[in-house]
Amino acid sequence: MKIASFNINGVKARLPALLEWLREAAPDVVITQEIKSVDEAFPREPIEDLGYNVETHGQKGFNGVAILSKRPLEDLTRGLPGDPEDEQARWIEATVSGDAGALRLCGLYLPNGNPAPGPKYEYKLAWMERLHARCAELVAAEEAAVIGGDYNVIPQAEDVHDPAAWAGDALYLYETRAAYRRLLSLGLTDAFRAFEPRPGQYTFWDYQAGAWPRNRGIRIDHLLLTPQAADRLKDCRIDRGPRGGEKPSDHTPIWAEVEV
Repeated sequence: MKIASFNINGVKARLPALLEWLREAAPDVVITQEIKSVDEAFPREPIEDLGYNVETHGQKGFNGVAILSKRPLEDLTRGLPGDPEDEQARWIEATVSGDAGALRLCGLYLPNGNPAPGPKYEYKLAWMERLHARCAELVAAEEAAVIGGDYNVIPQAEDVHDPAAWAGDALYLYETRAAYRRLLSLGLTDAFRAFEPRPGQYTFWDYQAGAWPRNRGIRIDHLLLTPQAADRLKDCRIDRGPRGGEKPSDHTPIWAEVEV
């Protein structure tokens, strides 16, 4: 099964690009972020016409996550546990089944956190604590799970074109990277780094200052796998193609092949 994460940066604005990529790349599952649409306004039909089941957790104008799957989605939940007052649409979960067993799909859009320090950064760190708790549950239950999405975390210097330029940014602050390492310490595998050790591999390039043609990017979109899912991991790559297309998102997809 080919499982991808793609921050689409507005599904209505990027729908032609999304549909073109779905036809060409033919992922089995897409975890997508920043759909920027309420559930009832999400453009389901053209995506369903390509053979996908669609489940969304939307919010008007910003945030929003969705799972697109060629296999049925079961046991769907919306919202990250741990804060009943959090109304931001940033988390969705569902299960797909196959010959190798069930696989839990967890889609996230982690808070940006800027400006830091400040309330937005405090919310980011608190959200990461809740994420840690949910991932710990998945690991303790020995569930095969893929926790994928826009983490808004630059894990290390190899994942940013100019570490000094990002030193004070919420995506690269020590506390942010430490919280990410705590996730890995649970036993999660960064699928991309399991196959690609080289620096300069990015998933996001700003629209400004020629970032894309100059490859001045950052790697902030990640697929983390529990041990049971990592045992079934076959490959993981970044697909740079969509970022160079017409009216692109500022992110590009990352995908993994997992036996299901």
